[in-house]
Amino acid sequence: MTQVVLRDHEEIESALRRFKRQVSRAGIFQDMRKKRHFETPIEKEKRKAVARQKQRYRQQTTGYK
Repeated sequence: MTQVVLRDHEEIESALRRFKRQVSRAGIFQDMRKKRHFETPIEKEKRKAVARQKQRYRQQTTGYK
């Protein structure tokens, strides 16, 4: 669980920025987007196949082996 404790004389805006940074680092937004709708096993496999193809393409274009 992500939490931010206000420091002495800290403005709300800076604490909110720290909170947003911690949430993005923890990957909470990405997880929330993934779980927003139910994904059937077929859809999940298609999404993973597209991700694999993108990864292979990136490796080929950058010359990484």
